[in-house]
Amino acid sequence: MILCDIGNTTFHFLINGKEKKYFLNEKLPSFNQRVYYISVNDSGTKNLKYSNDDVIDLENYLEFKTKYKGMGLDRKIACIANKDSIIVDAGSAITVDIMKKGKHKGGFILPGFKAIKDLYPNTSHKLQFDFNPKVNLDKIPLCTQDAISYAILKSIIQPIKNIRNKQQIIFTGGDGEFLSKYFKNSIYKKDLIFENMKRIIDANNCIA
Repeated sequence: MILCDIGNTTFHFLINGKEKKYFLNEKLPSFNQRVYYISVNDSGTKNLKYSNDDVIDLENYLEFKTKYKGMGLDRKIACIANKDSIIVDAGSAITVDIMKKGKHKGGFILPGFKAIKDLYPNTSHKLQFDFNPKVNLDKIPLCTQDAISYAILKSIIQPIKNIRNKQQIIFTGGDGEFLSKYFKNSIYKKDLIFENMKRIIDANNCIA
């Protein structure tokens, strides 16, 4: 089975259990197998279809109800199997969605780590520092590198903690494992999107 998650910058494939990434401007191979995909990028979708004839868009088989307007497909996919939890997808942007009793209650979007970090040198060349992942969040910083790292982490962690409920928090995405360490009631699911894509396929035997 081949699954493909087309994002804003990459094709993320799961090919017979093994992960592979390509940038959107790269030429894709022809897999000679059916490819099940989701996409938030039209040019990426065209690239996939140009390289492979047998492709299935799983968005056509997705059932997800919400009052949230403009919710991205990747967020919906992340939420579908979670009845009572907070889902945090920490990628280039960080999306936070709340599921309660099987219903989507809304959510919000934060800039990702890189997006926030890049703001500082754009403000002043003197603020160009590497992010310190070990900065102490319980103490006010006494150097600029820690001051920036502290502010970045707090600006991401605090809005999630402000939800103030006891639901489990499920993290996914490139920075998900790192972020999950700051929350007691949390787990990290590296392949959450692929797991839920498989659920859609299993629920629709006609496309398998």
